[in-house]
Amino acid sequence: MKGEKEYNLFLDNKMTISYKDSGVDKEEGYRSVQKIKEKVKRTYNSNVINELGSFGALYKLGNYKKPVLVSGTDGVGTKLKVAFETGKYDTVGIDCVAMCVNDILCHGAKPLFFLDYLACGKLDSSISAEIISGVVKGCVQGDSALIGGETAEMPGFYADGEYDIAGFSVGVVEEDKIVNGSTIEENDVIIAIPSSGAHSNGFSLIRKLFTDFDAEYEGKKIGEWLLTPTKIYVKPVQKVMEKIKINGMAHITGGGLIENVPRTIPDGYCANIDKSKIKIHPLFRHESFSKVMEEEMWGTFNMGVGFILIVNKDDAENVMNILSENGENAYEIGYISKGDSKLCLK
Repeated sequence: MKGEKEYNLFLDNKMTISYKDSGVDKEEGYRSVQKIKEKVKRTYNSNVINELGSFGALYKLGNYKKPVLVSGTDGVGTKLKVAFETGKYDTVGIDCVAMCVNDILCHGAKPLFFLDYLACGKLDSSISAEIISGVVKGCVQGDSALIGGETAEMPGFYADGEYDIAGFSVGVVEEDKIVNGSTIEENDVIIAIPSSGAHSNGFSLIRKLFTDFDAEYEGKKIGEWLLTPTKIYVKPVQKVMEKIKINGMAHITGGGLIENVPRTIPDGYCANIDKSKIKIHPLFRHESFSKVMEEEMWGTFNMGVGFILIVNKDDAENVMNILSENGENAYEIGYISKGDSKLCLK
């Protein structure tokens, strides 16, 4: 009893402090979860066993003979700065999903589920709900169940009004269906699928080139051009895989064609890509990009090509037809030859 009285006396004579006083608003966190719960359920399928709120997310793998899990993780980078400055938050969640699911797609994987991590200095449940609504849209486009995530409020670590988001995707492919470039052969055809813009790469440079996001360019504000979400290629490419064997795939992210195409080319072969065949995205024709050397442009941005497929030359026309039926205006940009350089971009 004496100890209890002394403790109470201590409280009476000292100023108390709460978690909220330190900058973490638990109630705002609860509100954030409630605002996204129903949206998240839109991504569920019969393999999702539990809902948000458990310690771990449970997912049934389903019926596979020799399943191989394929995982990928990524973020949105400094594209988020454009979202902060324009006050538009509903597209960066799509970017987060796209950067992950497009990567695992390169190995022939069917995306299964996705988890996100959202961090901020001061949580605003309306903004966080807007960001996660984009994640939901991305998961629907990427055929992924959003089965869990984390929202971290970290006062003093991030400036108020700033957020960071990252994601983690897991997919599955049968062992004998893995795509890794090992079956690429001489005379295979390289097919490009267009990007929607800059996607989520090169934004540290882009933000040096563009400072007025309200400026108009070809009928749209620069901010709209830059915040156009990364295209998700899962569904159209899966339609191709259902009918035709794909020998290699590459997601054209940071480093452009120069860095990403060689990642799927086996030793002893070279991807010959004709620049003149590439349909440059209108964004990259803006006069601001004239400040950047051509080699730097091709080694930083996708330039209008978001994803490539490498297929047998006899299958190329059918592949492009399937992609066209699924809303993608794909076209041929090159071929595979013997060689040691892995890429010849000319």
